[in-house]
Amino acid sequence: MNLPFARCIVILSLIAIHADAHAENATGLTATHLCCENRVDPLGIEDSRPRLSWQVESNERGQRQTAYHILVASTEAELKGDRGNLWDSGKIAGDPTAQIPYAGKPIGEQGVCFWKLKVWDKDNRESAWSATARWTMGLTGTHAWAARWISQTDSSPLPIDRKMLHLPPARYYRRDFAAAKPIRRATVYASALGLYELHLNGQRVSDHFLTPGWSDYLQRAYYNTFDVTALVHSGDNAIGAIVADGWYSGYVGYGLLVGYGPNKVGRCFYGKTPALLAQLEIEYADGSREIIASDPTWKVSDNGPIREADIIMGESFDAQREQPDWCKPGFKAEGWSNAIPAEDNGSTKAVFSDVTGDREVDLGFHLPKKMAAYSGPAVRITREIKAVGPTENKPGVFIYDLGENVAGVIRLKVKGAKGTKVQIRYGEMLHPDGRLMTENLRRARATDYYTLRGDPDGETWSPRFTYHGFQYVELTGLPDKPGIEAVTGLVMHSDTPLTSSFECSDPIANQLFKNIVRTQLANFIDIPTDCPQRDERLGWMGDAQTYVRTATYNADVEAFFTKWMDDVEESQRSFGAYPDYAPYPMAHGEARKSWGTAWTDAGIICPWTIWKVYDDTRLIERHYDSMKRFMEFRMATSPKNLGVSIGNPWGDWLSLGEITPVEFVDACFYAHSTKLMADMAGAIGREVDAKTYGKLLADITAAFNKEYVRPDGSLKIETQTAYVLALSMGLLPPKLIQPASDHLAEMIGKNGFRMATGFLGTKPLLPVLTATGHHDLAVRLFQSRRFPSWGYEVANGATSVWERWDSYTKEDAFGKHNAAMNSFSHYSFGAVCEWMFESLAGIDTDGPGFKHIVLRPGPPSIGSNPDNPPIDWVKAEYDSIHGKIISQWKRANGRFELNVTIPANTTATVYLPAAKGSNLKEGDRAIERNADIQIVGMEGGTVRLNIGSGTYR
Repeated sequence: MNLPFARCIVILSLIAIHADAHAENATGLTATHLCCENRVDPLGIEDSRPRLSWQVESNERGQRQTAYHILVASTEAELKGDRGNLWDSGKIAGDPTAQIPYAGKPIGEQGVCFWKLKVWDKDNRESAWSATARWTMGLTGTHAWAARWISQTDSSPLPIDRKMLHLPPARYYRRDFAAAKPIRRATVYASALGLYELHLNGQRVSDHFLTPGWSDYLQRAYYNTFDVTALVHSGDNAIGAIVADGWYSGYVGYGLLVGYGPNKVGRCFYGKTPALLAQLEIEYADGSREIIASDPTWKVSDNGPIREADIIMGESFDAQREQPDWCKPGFKAEGWSNAIPAEDNGSTKAVFSDVTGDREVDLGFHLPKKMAAYSGPAVRITREIKAVGPTENKPGVFIYDLGENVAGVIRLKVKGAKGTKVQIRYGEMLHPDGRLMTENLRRARATDYYTLRGDPDGETWSPRFTYHGFQYVELTGLPDKPGIEAVTGLVMHSDTPLTSSFECSDPIANQLFKNIVRTQLANFIDIPTDCPQRDERLGWMGDAQTYVRTATYNADVEAFFTKWMDDVEESQRSFGAYPDYAPYPMAHGEARKSWGTAWTDAGIICPWTIWKVYDDTRLIERHYDSMKRFMEFRMATSPKNLGVSIGNPWGDWLSLGEITPVEFVDACFYAHSTKLMADMAGAIGREVDAKTYGKLLADITAAFNKEYVRPDGSLKIETQTAYVLALSMGLLPPKLIQPASDHLAEMIGKNGFRMATGFLGTKPLLPVLTATGHHDLAVRLFQSRRFPSWGYEVANGATSVWERWDSYTKEDAFGKHNAAMNSFSHYSFGAVCEWMFESLAGIDTDGPGFKHIVLRPGPPSIGSNPDNPPIDWVKAEYDSIHGKIISQWKRANGRFELNVTIPANTTATVYLPAAKGSNLKEGDRAIERNADIQIVGMEGGTVRLNIGSGTYR
């Protein structure tokens, strides 16, 4: 029987969980998930006061931390003896568990720190000590680097022909050394202008890829720290590295396509010849130390098997040239030359071109102004996918299908005659006739080659210095049909731990969630890129600010954005604006313009979001001066506190049939950035600035209303995006919010219940509708299968989020759009996932850091969707910095049931959709008789409850 929802019985029943207290630990709390600087056991921390975080867990309701005690020691032995010779905090009263600054003795560079803690619960019961965690310090001293930047002699001319790819081979570096005494610890610090892969005694040092990451190498070079104690032996050893062009001197973005960079060839944006910096530090058992550092005594060769290595173009490997022992002690480096100091390659002058004009640059070696420890998560292979196939599209052309659109590389496993050359091409889609679709790659060759050595037992290979966006793999060059084992997909991305799950009664929505997460991972490769497949792969700021909140639901991205915000600040223009993407090797768009509204505002929106989710005030402090310079630029370019159109007019990118003036968009984002800046100033105690920005926001709001708002709440700009932005950014007076939102809903209805919004308008559209009483319409749009909609993509076979709503259709294939601007892995429209968690599952934070949680499930009304059965159950989980939050609701047989889990040391406000007088129960008891639940309000068909931690039904 379907009852009107207001008459539904709402059940809140208890799952009783009894404490299983151990004799040695009578507390209701356990400290777990120890982290330092947002990572588990990180190496090479540079901050002298690194922040420590943990979670507390309990099987009791309402548990909270009332005190903690941290021990930090220089050895495990000290710590096992419960001695904190670096820091013994003593018992500190309070409940914080995140972003606790180290407050012990100065550690010094390269120091090793072991730490643990105990906590006290609400009844002052003391826990056992936690498991041990550790961190190490990086090379922080002024003279910390004994190593020199080394390179290979390079007298080759700078490329000048855009029609011909220039893909030099990778360089191999090596050096033998002896360790004469027993070893206590060995650590290596390494960097490259380019990309490197480090080896010791014939083994790869780590599972990291694309090290040391992308930066503006003239300002900053990142270095990585590796513990190699297990790889260095007493006696003879060898250290080596393979170095490729990477972002430093390889092809970047669409530089080749449009003729940017030195000689307009699209490569060598930062320099011509890659360089290596490596420093192995050995601590012997007797306390003495030895440094093995890169210098001209190292040998180098470009005659190895990696004949081409480019992030965008691909990699070529000739197994006939392999020298398996090249990094083992005693290898005879015949034909290898001496490395040279990188500066000895001298100066290489060229004319650099982009939309800001032509200028002369020197592409010789320049010492980076700063060496910085890499602060983000490593890029790794995180998953393998078995391919389906092959299908033989035409004789000798074999295509494999991974079943999903990912980023990464493959593992090739083939057998054949010596000298056989296998071509490996990648694509996201197939043409209707079965051919690989590569038109959307533009000038990205995205092709790898493998030349067989002729091993009768077969050969296995994977690229090391490239990655591709793909679902399909095409092999050619093999004389016989390969087997299914020939291709295995290797998924590659920055290893941001996944933190959520989502499932509901609509299978299309469930597939959409998988697509969103998959697309996020495919584009979080060192920086948040726009796409992983074509000749772009840039850190577009507009995409990032649109998506960042969704990113925080799907994965732990605090460290990832911490790294990228350094890139953003170093890309900031001299006049204060943040550019269109970061890092910023070239300007693109209109002549002499380097930024666009809403794109530039990512420099404010992204750190604000990271603070809101992770309570990270240090990120605000770190970039506060930069953000103030941006706000000064905003104020100087906004006469009368209104928006302008002086940057790139990206605007509401890919809107449909409606164009919202950039001046209007700019006014909205000016207000939005000002509000967020006021919030951040207040968060770090800059009260004067907070008041100044608050006053500015009031002035912007008044000017906006005078310019754009009519007395009846309608706007002078009649587009869906205009209303969405004005409403979402709080620019309308309270009395006009409902009339404006009602008008927006009417506009959507007149448009056939379809969106007309682009990147900027789509993200806040559903949240605005839900917040203003139009939740049923929001759910209807979310569940739509008609163009344009998320469901339309899924119904047309999408396994990822597309750049355009109709990038492909079953009827027209790719014929609706310019194939060159048609990415099938573009996360921007996936920002709807934020609404899925906040408004459908109902999980949000009240204040920074999920210390107090909001749980407001959003079931649509029964029968509210004439197109599809409205969603009637949701299961969602989110691992916050305090622990797992669960919201599971369902509606059936006239009842609404909500299952909730709130992590220890937090509280929550729960909103239940129920009329006054509904039969609210916890188990068989009315909730009024339960001490764990407090009813704090009943209004508008909603009952509001306060609860402590624990599990409730």
